[in-house]
Amino acid sequence: MKLTFCGAAGEVTGSCFLVETGEATGSRFLVDCGMFQGGREADRKNAAHFKFDPAKIDFVLLTHAHIDHSGLVPRLVKAGFKGPIYATAASVDLLGVMLRDAAHIHEKEAEWAQRNGENVEPLYTMAEADASLAHLRGVEYEREFSPHPGVRCRMRDAGHILGSAIAEIWVRQGPHSKKLVFSGDLGQPGHPIVRDPTPIEEADVLVVESTYGDRCHKSMPETLAELAHAISDTITRKQGNVIIPAFAVGRTQDIIYLIAELYRQGKIPEVNVYVDSPMAVSATEITLKHSNLLDQETAAMMQWLRHNGGKPHIRFVEDVVDSVALNSVRSGAVIISASGMCDAGRIKYHLKYNVGRAECSVVIAGFQAGGTLGRRLVDGATTVRIFGEEMPVRADIYTIGGLSAHADQHALLDWLSHFRHAPQRTFVVHGEQSVAATFAQQVRQRFGWPVEVPGWYDMCEL
Repeated sequence: MKLTFCGAAGEVTGSCFLVETGEATGSRFLVDCGMFQGGREADRKNAAHFKFDPAKIDFVLLTHAHIDHSGLVPRLVKAGFKGPIYATAASVDLLGVMLRDAAHIHEKEAEWAQRNGENVEPLYTMAEADASLAHLRGVEYEREFSPHPGVRCRMRDAGHILGSAIAEIWVRQGPHSKKLVFSGDLGQPGHPIVRDPTPIEEADVLVVESTYGDRCHKSMPETLAELAHAISDTITRKQGNVIIPAFAVGRTQDIIYLIAELYRQGKIPEVNVYVDSPMAVSATEITLKHSNLLDQETAAMMQWLRHNGGKPHIRFVEDVVDSVALNSVRSGAVIISASGMCDAGRIKYHLKYNVGRAECSVVIAGFQAGGTLGRRLVDGATTVRIFGEEMPVRADIYTIGGLSAHADQHALLDWLSHFRHAPQRTFVVHGEQSVAATFAQQVRQRFGWPVEVPGWYDMCEL
């Protein structure tokens, strides 16, 4: 059996792993098929031909709907893949929104580049995204299914976003089976909306993420205090706006919950919250549809909001005209918009009209990949280029790591501690090179396991 690391190896985006079972079952399948994010090199990787034949892939397992795990699915189908794509039912619903939204962005950006004399084609079109959705098959958490003779799978709750999953895979090899576990993206325990990650007790081969494998997040009380200060200081003292780049799926719903909680506790003033993302509106509706997957605290907060007279004021903005109107709002607004790394979508307009104003603040609430606009803000850039225009950065930049939906080093190690014995092979992925190496060393020191940090397109015999 062979495992090839086609993405998220030495970097955070582009999650994609090829498993070839050989003569055991004669199957070839992918775990995730994600888009690379962050600058020209990522664009080049996304546009390149796959280094395997998509027509020979039997099936795909998607751990969750985020674009860095699912965003190349339309290209896979366009290139000849004909099999089923399995994901949890909630992920299937989210993918129906997210892949179409990604295609819309690709089409618009290609159109903009063409108007400026560049010969650019969209990575994929809306029609190609729609064609890929026909391959999706929803599965339930905890229920085993067999996507191919000799292969059994089970999805466990990863606690990252709605529908996120840890993939357990058993591949028959003669009279025995070898168990592979792909962590997907693991959530931080104790966060709102979703439940905590499911402990896993055994694996022969483990592929584990390491996004924040070199650091620990602030506690939730500290995080709430920092968010409360960012909002109160900006709205009350500086009389400006708060701009929050947030992934439409997961992070936006978390932030809405936390703002409501701060208001309920009297820790922030009455504010006007604008959620400016059509996809976030759809994602929130899907979240409510799958309310059985929400944690108890979120259910209680929803009950409180229903009986509190519509405060705090939360408005979902879908229409482009209403979105443009926000550009003239000079103070008192908290604007949550996508994309989460500031590289596409409506957030770029809100940054254009606010990042140069000293009375405003930008709250960075999630991981920012290298090469993205969000990463440049986090790294302290004094100017940034937005829509071809150089903009001064005068707004306060808050980086609130405790809002991350990714497990920190402590939570990752705690999740690994539930394994009853060491996997035969452990691979650390989905982390920048130095971070993955640091986390791998932590695993060696704490558990004594053999740990490897693969590179892009490394292939391992299992």
